[in-house]
Amino acid sequence: MRVAVIGDVHGNAFALEAVLREVRAAAPDLTVNLGDQVEGAADPACAAAWQAELAEAGALEVRGNNEEKLWPGGRRSPLTRAYGAWLEAHVDAGMLARLAALPLTACALDGALLACHGTPASTWESLLWVWQADPAGGGFYRARDPRELRALVQPLGAEVVLCGHTHRPGATRVGDTLVVNAGAVSDQVDGDPRARWTLLERRLDVWTVDFRAVPYDVEAAVAWATAHTPFGREQAELLRSGTFDSRTG
Repeated sequence: MRVAVIGDVHGNAFALEAVLREVRAAAPDLTVNLGDQVEGAADPACAAAWQAELAEAGALEVRGNNEEKLWPGGRRSPLTRAYGAWLEAHVDAGMLARLAALPLTACALDGALLACHGTPASTWESLLWVWQADPAGGGFYRARDPRELRALVQPLGAEVVLCGHTHRPGATRVGDTLVVNAGAVSDQVDGDPRARWTLLERRLDVWTVDFRAVPYDVEAAVAWATAHTPFGREQAELLRSGTFDSRTG
């Protein structure tokens, strides 16, 4: 059993195209999309269409926190409202409605695999890491208390729990459950702008994880955003630097 995991595409069709090329070559039995599909400015309509095709072909999907911004009253800051108005003018309304209606969690393989964007209870929180504010300013992610993590994961009864949201690939074992935080297709946080996806394999009832990094044409993505949106400067800085603040995502 081979499972391809993508997530946090953030409307970046250029990064998604490179990832999907590798995913198709891997010939997975199942593809999982962990949400935050279109909130970005590098051809989000195209990115949305390709992800809809994956869903039509049987991909498992959950909503991200940015899908919840598509709900009535879901946008609060002036910047997100401005982006929302632009997005509604450039992405099919039916496509956006489909994304807004995605479930919080989804299961596959007779319950052996559970997917969520952040945690099984919230798209805005993260499962493996929690944000620790620094009184002097800023802060950092720290590992969630292992006892707290066990209390969240054990009742799920899954062999594998997939999550995203932090844009930080990583994995740990909690009892008999493998918890995998998949890398983000777009908007990296570690200074490496390459697109990310994750491949899981189950052989003889043992799951393994392979985190993948894929080069893509960042400058083409920046050029598209600059030519077609009012958010070109922000996209250029974000995509070139690979230093997205995932807490704002």
